[in-house]
Amino acid sequence: MQSLYELALLVRIDHVDLVSDALMELEALSVSVQDADAGSDTEQPLFGEPGEPEPQAAGWQRSVITALFPEESACIEAATILLAQDWGQHIQVQTISAVDDQDWVRLTQSQFTPVEITPEFWVVPSWHEAPAQAKHVIELDPGMAFGTGTHPTTRMCMHWIATHAPLVQGKRILDYGCGSGILAIAAALYGAQTIDAVDIDNAAVESTNLNAQANKVQQQIHAGLPHTAHGLYDVVLANILATPLKLLAPLLCNHVAMSGHLVLAGILERQAEELQQAYSPWVTLEVNNACDGWILMTAHKIPGSRPL
Repeated sequence: MQSLYELALLVRIDHVDLVSDALMELEALSVSVQDADAGSDTEQPLFGEPGEPEPQAAGWQRSVITALFPEESACIEAATILLAQDWGQHIQVQTISAVDDQDWVRLTQSQFTPVEITPEFWVVPSWHEAPAQAKHVIELDPGMAFGTGTHPTTRMCMHWIATHAPLVQGKRILDYGCGSGILAIAAALYGAQTIDAVDIDNAAVESTNLNAQANKVQQQIHAGLPHTAHGLYDVVLANILATPLKLLAPLLCNHVAMSGHLVLAGILERQAEELQQAYSPWVTLEVNNACDGWILMTAHKIPGSRPL
């Protein structure tokens, strides 16, 4: 049975966000935070019990951050990089251990419930019923690819699609870094004519194809490796991370048709200016939405934009 690998770190309160963000940049498949003192006499609640005053703490004094990686070597490399930082002295590596796929799926299913994008648009796992008010539903079971709709970056991209349906309907769309294919499926449900969904990971391409079939939109979605993206698109979506987004600026902008739209996510609030500078030769990026420290940035390619 194939295994994933889990890196568990003990981190103090003022480094939780920093370490969590760094693990995402290091391409962890998932990152979770738990109270290091849970179940002990020193356990610290963050949410008040009925009849009790609300706790004042913004986080646990000591947290265990757990990151999942596809290989043990990736765990070791991530831990080595984190410990080498100026603030690395405040991190303790607790364990690096194998996690069976069965355990990963069981854990994910217990945590993954229906996700509301808008009151009428939901992401629902197969073991749940869709809410009665849902008009657009993506059925999505977590797999090895990133993108279950729970992360703020994914939710913001999907919210943009849902609230800009006229820009998507009947149009040609590129989902660059498609992961599970969730954004491509969202575009298909909102009437996109064709969607090219590309990723560097073959597992993501397979996951996108399977999820497209499960949602009966396989005729609209063409999944493949990045070289299969070609020509101009009315909307280019890229939910990756800031560093690859900066490197991809010329390529992504070159795929946006005149009067088309560029939608970027995977960006922290503090990274907005560097992304604007990276894309400034071609388009003007603006912050469109923000959630939990992450931002969505968009641009409209208008006449007068500098060609490549």
